[in-house]
Amino acid sequence: MGDLLNASSTLMCPHGGMVTVSPANSKVTVGGGPVVLDSDTFTIGGCAFMLGPNPHPCLQVQWMSTVLQSSCDGSKPLSMDSVGMCKAGDGAVQGTVMIQATQAQVSGL
Repeated sequence: MGDLLNASSTLMCPHGGMVTVSPANSKVTVGGGPVVLDSDTFTIGGCAFMLGPNPHPCLQVQWMSTVLQSSCDGSKPLSMDSVGMCKAGDGAVQGTVMIQATQAQVSGL
């Protein structure tokens, strides 16, 4: 059981890029910020990954596992235990999201 992510949670790609969450949900909050859902928009900026001599940065996140026993407006919340794949512009998977910090008041299964 992991702490739920909110819009203030710190997420990074494995190459140091910062994940920005654009939450669609504004009704349900945890720890003072909107709860983060698998249907939200996740963009990555500042990824330094290179494929040979060419930049191949992580640009987006696709979530593979979520909180299973809860939902919010038909979407699944994300927690510290969720697994997200960082993807390049061509769809190549380049590693998993690193969840660095989140709120600690609410958790989910």
